[in-house]
Amino acid sequence: MVNLDPFFRANRIAVIGASRTSGKVGNVIVKQLKDHKKVFPVNPNAKNILGLKCYNTIDSLPSVDLAVIATPAETVSDILFQCRKKRISHVVIISAGFKEIGNIELEKELQTALRKNKITCIGPNCLGILDTYNKLDMLFLPSERLRRPQKGAISFISQSGAVGSAIIDLAAYEGYGISKFVSYGNAANVDETDLLDYFARDKKTDIICLYVEGIKDGKRFLKVAKKCKKPIIAIKGGVSEFGSQAAASHTGSLAGDAKIYFGAFNQANMITTSTLQDLFKFAKFFEKVHAKVKGDRVQIITNGGGYGILTADAVAKYSLQLAKPGREITKLKTKLPRTAVLNNPIDLLGDATTERYQLAVNAAVQDKNNDAIILVALTQTPLLDEKLVSVVQKAYKKSKKPIVLVTTGSEYALKLRKKFEDAGLPVFTFPDQAVRALAKFMIYCMKK
Repeated sequence: MVNLDPFFRANRIAVIGASRTSGKVGNVIVKQLKDHKKVFPVNPNAKNILGLKCYNTIDSLPSVDLAVIATPAETVSDILFQCRKKRISHVVIISAGFKEIGNIELEKELQTALRKNKITCIGPNCLGILDTYNKLDMLFLPSERLRRPQKGAISFISQSGAVGSAIIDLAAYEGYGISKFVSYGNAANVDETDLLDYFARDKKTDIICLYVEGIKDGKRFLKVAKKCKKPIIAIKGGVSEFGSQAAASHTGSLAGDAKIYFGAFNQANMITTSTLQDLFKFAKFFEKVHAKVKGDRVQIITNGGGYGILTADAVAKYSLQLAKPGREITKLKTKLPRTAVLNNPIDLLGDATTERYQLAVNAAVQDKNNDAIILVALTQTPLLDEKLVSVVQKAYKKSKKPIVLVTTGSEYALKLRKKFEDAGLPVFTFPDQAVRALAKFMIYCMKK
């Protein structure tokens, strides 16, 4: 088992290739680390960087837990020998210019240097590491361009720095938390399986997101993924001929047959997606929903007939079942207008009030004939108000099954959506999105 703790628990970090020039990689990394960790910049041409004493050589450094290397690719192997003399056993190599540009010999030289010096490495050609709990931030994109998320339960393993940075920037903007993020690039000696194994055991990680272009050791990966008790949400790059060629020039990966990958992912009960939008939405859904389901029966509640029909269509599209309403729902006949439809979908009509929703959702929660509830709330109707948030939240807390919201619209709908999300509820803009996420969740639960 590879010891990855120093990558996330390091307190004393050397930045080799630190720069005085604002915006340069070696400057941004020092800036991001200096507020929370003891940072030791290394640059033979500077006396200090960002108010920190600068060291001329690696040999002159004090004892450190981890080194971040941001120097030209051809210098890296020699630096590793110097790191070994200083007893630095873990490095993050940001530097690019190895096999991803066809420089196979330099990559082999790097791997030889790592092996001879017994150094564990993340990279090269990577964005770096972010750990929100240990306040470790070595991402070389400045925080004014890439917002850092708050603490959360999602950890993200990404072969691509660009894919990962876009997702965590969006997560920060939408108020979702991240535990850890690792961009591992060319995977010289720490690969996706090592990281998956680490996050599977990490107490601060509940959900694992994974972007891969190629997997080094398929059998080992499958073994680790099958043992993992946490949801793994995966997207694979390079599923087409053109994408596969692009992957080879991105991280030097041989992308392989996509069907084989997806078959393996399915064996390990991983949640797969083909779009970044879904990767993000599925992660949000799994973070918020903690109920367990044993079936696939869905009850729909709506205040718009057309939206109810579209939601029912999506339930069929994603191979779920429309629940047959039971006694708790039929009892609503005496409490709702005669024109309300007590079937599936339950249609509370365009003049629906918060009180009607309260009656319907409570009945659906108590009804034994469904396993999950999709609640469509079109807030354009005049009689719905913000009390709906607390009504649904109370039902959600009592429920042992998932409740998923769909609300579409502009200012007022977005205002209520934010309140729903702050209350811990999963919310989607359109029915298809909601049902797709729910289907992934229900299938995952039923396979467990």
